[in-house]
Order: sequence, then C-alpha cells, then structure tokens
Amino acid sequence: MTLFDDIEAPEREEIRQLRKELTEHNYRYYVLSSPVISDMEFDRKMRRLQDLEARYPDMFDPKSPTQQVGSDLSPKQSGKWEQVAHRYPMLSLANTYSREEVADWLRKLPEGVEIVCELKFDGLSISLWYEHGTLTKAVTRGDGQKGDNVVENIKTIPSIPWHIEGEDVPERFEMRGEVLLPWANFERLNQERSNQEEALFANPRNAASGTLKLQDAREVARRGLDAYLYYMLGEDLPAKTHFDRLQTARRWGFQISEHIRVCRTLDEVMAYIAYWDNARKDLPIATDGIVLKVNSLAQQEELGFTAKTPRWAIAYKFPAEKQKTLLREITYQVGRTGVVTPVANLEPVHLSGTIVQRATLHNEDFIRSLQIRPGDMVFVEKGGEIIPKITGKAEGIASLDYDYHFPTECPECGAKLVRVEGEAAWRCPNEQGCPPQIKGKMIHFVSRRAMNIEGLGEETIELLYEQGLLHNIADIYTLTFNDLASQERFGEKSAQNILNGISNSMLVPWERVLFAIGIRMVGETTAKKLARRFTSLEQLQVADREQLIAVEDVGEQIADNIITYFADERNREIIRRLQDAGLQMQGEAPEVVSQALAGQSIVISGTFTQHSRDEYKAMIEAHGGKNVGSVSKKTSFILAGENMGPEKLKKAEALGIPLMTEEEFLEITTDH
Repeated sequence: MTLFDDIEAPEREEIRQLRKELTEHNYRYYVLSSPVISDMEFDRKMRRLQDLEARYPDMFDPKSPTQQVGSDLSPKQSGKWEQVAHRYPMLSLANTYSREEVADWLRKLPEGVEIVCELKFDGLSISLWYEHGTLTKAVTRGDGQKGDNVVENIKTIPSIPWHIEGEDVPERFEMRGEVLLPWANFERLNQERSNQEEALFANPRNAASGTLKLQDAREVARRGLDAYLYYMLGEDLPAKTHFDRLQTARRWGFQISEHIRVCRTLDEVMAYIAYWDNARKDLPIATDGIVLKVNSLAQQEELGFTAKTPRWAIAYKFPAEKQKTLLREITYQVGRTGVVTPVANLEPVHLSGTIVQRATLHNEDFIRSLQIRPGDMVFVEKGGEIIPKITGKAEGIASLDYDYHFPTECPECGAKLVRVEGEAAWRCPNEQGCPPQIKGKMIHFVSRRAMNIEGLGEETIELLYEQGLLHNIADIYTLTFNDLASQERFGEKSAQNILNGISNSMLVPWERVLFAIGIRMVGETTAKKLARRFTSLEQLQVADREQLIAVEDVGEQIADNIITYFADERNREIIRRLQDAGLQMQGEAPEVVSQALAGQSIVISGTFTQHSRDEYKAMIEAHGGKNVGSVSKKTSFILAGENMGPEKLKKAEALGIPLMTEEEFLEITTDH
C-alpha cells in the first residue's frame, strides 16, 4: 500500500462520519432526552470508531466522541441554568456487553483485589455538593468538566437530604449518584401524556432527564423523581474503601442501594451478574447493567484514568431483550387531535416478563423505513424500554416491489386524510364529526389536569355520547340529574356527584380552561404562558400571529392553530356556551406601573444577566408596551442581550431599528 492509498483509505471517511453520527446521538440522548438508536447500537458504533482511530493515529482529535463524555449542558443562550465547573471531572464508564471482557478486565487488576458490584441505574448522573452539612449545589454531568446547577429541582426529591449532621461529616464533600423515575411513576406519567395525546417517554431514563430540567419545580415534584447515590468525593473523608464510604453515607441519611456486594473472585462476580440478569426485572426502578469498581481507594488512585473513563471501574450492560414474532395486521387508531397512528397487531410473544401483542408503528415513514407489511416476521424489542417497539424484519431483505400504502381515508369517519408539510403524521380533519376526536376532546376536557370533573371518566363519556346526550364539551353543562340517574350503572348518589363536579369546574382558573378546550399543540405549559400574556378569552381571540409568536414557546405552527381554532364558527359557538355556563374566561390582569413604553412594539433577543426574558416581557407590559416576536417596520426597538439572533440583527440593521441594552432599558423603566 502506498502512502497515497493510505491517505485515501475509505476508513478515514468512516472515522469522520462516525464522529459526526456519535456527536448527534450524544446530543439526542443527553440534551433532547430522545435517542433514536439503542444503547447497544451506539456502543457498537463507538467501539468501531475506537478501533479505527487506533489504526489511524494521525487522525487523533481531542474533540472526538471517543475522547469526551456526552454532554447534557443546556445551551448558554437559554439562560436557564447556572453552569458550574466540576471540582473533580465527572467521567463516564467504559462498558461492555461481554462477560468475557469483564473477565479480561478483572485479570489485569492487581492480585487479590476486592471488587464492589453494584446495580447500574438507568437514570442521569448528578453530583451533590455539601458545605458544612448543607446541600448547596446539584450539578449534572454536563460535558464532564462543567454541568448545570439544578439544585432547586433536586430539592424536590424526598430521598435527597438538604442537611446532614454527624461528628464525622466533613466540611465539604460531594455525593455522586443517579436521578431516576420509578416504574410506577413513569407509567402514571405516560398514561397522563397518552390521555393528552402528547408524545410518550420511551423509558424512565428519558422521562427523568426531561423532568430534571423543567422550569417549574412544582411539576418536578409532582412527577416523583428518586435518587440513589453511589460515590463519595472530597478531602479528609472517612474510610479507606469504597464500600465502607457508602455505608457511612447510608448512616448519614443518603439512599444507598441495598444490593451492593463485595466480591473477591471471578466466580463471585459472575454469579452476581447472572443473578441480576433476571432478578432486576422485579425491581421498582430501571436498571440496565452491573457496575464493577475496585474497592480499595488507594488502588483506585494508583490505577488512575484514561481521557474519559476510570481504569478502576467498568460497566457490564445487559443486552436488550428481543424476540421474533409474526406481524398479523396493521390497524389504525384516531386520537383526539385527529392523528392516525398505525398499530402492529402481533402473534403474542413473551418479552421482559410480559406478553406483547401490540406495538406502535409511529407513522407511515417509520413503516416504510423498515419495509414491513402484514405477514412479515419482525423483531420486537423491550430492553430498558417499557414500550415494545419493532426494530426490523426478522427475515428477508428490502424488496424493490414494496407496496405498502397508508390509508387515504379516516378509518372511523371516512374523511379524506391530510398530511401537513413538515409533519410525519396523517390527520383526519373532520374534528366536529369524527367520533374518536369528539369523545377524545371531551375526555381531555374533564381530565384531572384540565377541568377535573370527577365521575365523568372515559367509560361514562362513551356511554353518554352513544346515547346522544353529549356531542361536544359544552353539552357537559347541560346534563341534568335525570340524564345521569336514569343510566343503568348510575344511582342517585353517582349522578349528584357528577353534577357537583361539573359545578365545581366553574371555579377552575382561566389557564386550565384554555388548556382544557383542546386547541391543537396547546399543552398545559403553553396554556399557562398564553394565559399570563392574554388575560382573557377576548384578548386571545383577537390576538394576531405576531402577538402570539411573541409568547415564549409559541411558534408559528401553534400560533396558526390558535387562529384557526377561533376562526371556526362551531368552536366559537362552543366557547360562547361555556361562557354562558359560567366558566372562568378571564385571569388577573398584569399590574400597570407606568406608560413609559405606551404605544411601543418591542422585540426581545439574546440572553440577559439581571432578569430573565419572561421577567422582561412582564416589565414591558407593566410599562404599557407590547411584546412582539419578529422584527418589522412597526418594531420600536429591540431589547438586545448577548448572543442576539443573527437574523434579527441583520433585519434590524436593514430596517434601521434601534437596539437597546439591558442597562438602558432598566434605566427607562426604573425611573417610572
């Protein structure tokens, strides 16, 4: 091989491509909490990259995914979390799916070494900082060198102590561990999301990650996170072994797994792995492997670290459980917003302790990407995932004559399906005449997070709809005692309880009413932000696209959905009936401090140091100004922070729109 041939070797391009792919997958896993490949597939790609980089050392790059841990840092411009430098690097673990590789790792360690075996929790890493016994910071892994301080959200987790006492508690130390969502809470959360037709979390790890960085600590507390701690760091710490330190931490009040074991032989380690390969399925929390650590802290220090992993620890990961079964047929479900979801109906198969007969196929693109159709043998997987998923054909190859076609008509009402550009889903547009949509909207309306009308559950809504007593959400307020008491399954007490629930719903605040009426893509959080900006139904109904987009988290699509909803006379009639019934269609108006910004349309762009963007928006309104989302000739000025959006800056310069600094803005508003 010539030098020129080596330079042009296809493996070099593969290195570049793998680095790009793995960087993207790290971002999806750590930041978006929405991975698109399995852990095993990710690890396979990482191992391949490591092998290629060893073969071509001249292509070494310190920024390669093999040299850095995946980062969960929030973008700086978000301004949501304080970024804190780790006192000690927070590295990831080398991992393997092979028991032979575990044995090889053990053989390379000093003779007679003790190994601590621990369950590998499937959550996200956290470092808890304690000063004089008080929790001061809770820092995510981030990029290994710095992370986001999420201490206020961490304080909502009951198993994490805010303060600890004891004569041997050092002045300053860290406890590292894993934040996770127990299976029971995960299933409850996904059921709630399913009821609201929101995207389901694939597994507890994704749910925990998405929860930990929510802005509302009350919502974090409601979801029910938990945490297990597994390592202590600091100066002048008690004990000389890892195991003894964990027992000390347990005595101080930290939640330490009761399943930790000290092993002294290869056979003991393998027995531990073999036992938990099955027993873990009965745990109330998700685990995806076993972590092995050298027990002696002196030996840990002697063994040291690689660029991204400790040499004194390794993780053995359980492979995802996969089974082959027959795809009997594909059926289609219509949700409350009209989305038509294909469902795989399978030959029943035993998988991870449950019988699996159905699995979502997501959308047309997903089915076509796997080129599957009824009659195919398919692989179904359910590893750390609680939701079974089809991962591909079990037999055969992609066929050139593949002829799957998604239905063109709604399976429930026959309306012609539509697919909005940029969306993966087909949708039934017949909102007012498609039974699943009609019933789904009513079920959403009465749900606990919306109007919270007890007694009107899914089955009751179905019954009253079939009997012609309910056609839309406004009909709920016309139900009579006789309508309910005359039902076979109801007595007088049940009927009266439902009527009481309907009456109590009239006290539900405006923000929840807005969420309850079911405008597409207006979830609970978005409804709160809209209700703060538009404090009455009248204001929201006349808001234009620019005003709507100015609200945080409201993009063009949501703004268009709101405008379309209120443009429909049938929806306006339903709203009028709800108003007449006495529902709260108005919230508290923001306090008006002055008219210093009266008549001015202001765009906010960039990040700020003294106040958040939401606080500045409130200040603009309090001083008579109007928040707008995009720059136009009508814009009075831009409140410009650091890292201002380049497109807005370019447009402002072209239109001659002035920029105002944070300090200048505060000077204007503080004088009034």
